[in-house]
Amino acid sequence: MSENRILLVEDEIIFAEIIEEVLTDAGFALRHAVDGQAAWEILEGGDIAFDAILLDRLMPRMDGIELLGKIKADPKLDQIPVIMETGAGDSVSVQEGLNAGAYYYLIKPFEPKVLLSIVGAAVAQYREHLAMLESVKLAERPFAFLDSGVFHFQTLEEGCLLADFFAHACPKPDKAILGLRELLINAVEHGNLGISYDEKGDLINDDLMHQEIARRLALEENRHKFVEVIFERKPDALIFTIRDQGDGFEWKRYLDFDPERVFDSNGRGIAMARTTSFDSIEYQGNGNTVVAKVNLVVNS
Repeated sequence: MSENRILLVEDEIIFAEIIEEVLTDAGFALRHAVDGQAAWEILEGGDIAFDAILLDRLMPRMDGIELLGKIKADPKLDQIPVIMETGAGDSVSVQEGLNAGAYYYLIKPFEPKVLLSIVGAAVAQYREHLAMLESVKLAERPFAFLDSGVFHFQTLEEGCLLADFFAHACPKPDKAILGLRELLINAVEHGNLGISYDEKGDLINDDLMHQEIARRLALEENRHKFVEVIFERKPDALIFTIRDQGDGFEWKRYLDFDPERVFDSNGRGIAMARTTSFDSIEYQGNGNTVVAKVNLVVNS
């Protein structure tokens, strides 16, 4: 895999130099733009494919929100994760950025560990997205012949494979696959294995998530747990019902982007799935069952 490329859009030179030192020491390749207009010219040129954009909110010529709007309006750029820099307690700007599509945030000034954690999470999400798209391109389309089916799986690898398979049934596989993977992975991690929100954040920050998942999958109490997925093709929609065997969770707080949680390295997946992948998401009961709907274009 090639090195991770970051576009830093920051007009404060000293602050930009500090960020550059932290990120380059960690192995990231950095390109610096002094304001939004300079950044847009770099992005329009298309000479460099970036894995994340670190964007200051207030800048001359073109501010962060205006540049963010341009990025999200361009199909070639709209999937690149944007990390907004903001001042502490600036909830209005945070909500404005969330509405525009900035799902990762950093509060100025920030510690190097926090910077690396958030940038790493954003880049990992984007790299996974690119891998998912490649998987969609390579696979067959057997779902054209399937009206309904019941599927069981246990591991993250099986869930990801099934999500890639399901995506082929959807009118826009590249959009659906993100949400499908998110819901199936959540059913294993938070559902069957009982990894809490705070635990996941700590494990990600300590780079121990994969080891902990493997450990919990091997526990006697979890060995026979599975996730059930029911696929249904209706005349006007595809319905995915996903049910795990866990104790459920407080799902309501995760359906929308919460300004209080945007500074965490995890916790935005369900909201992203709801806004970008599905036409509706409905959690049932204690939260261990979720029904996702993708509308079909019905010819008149």
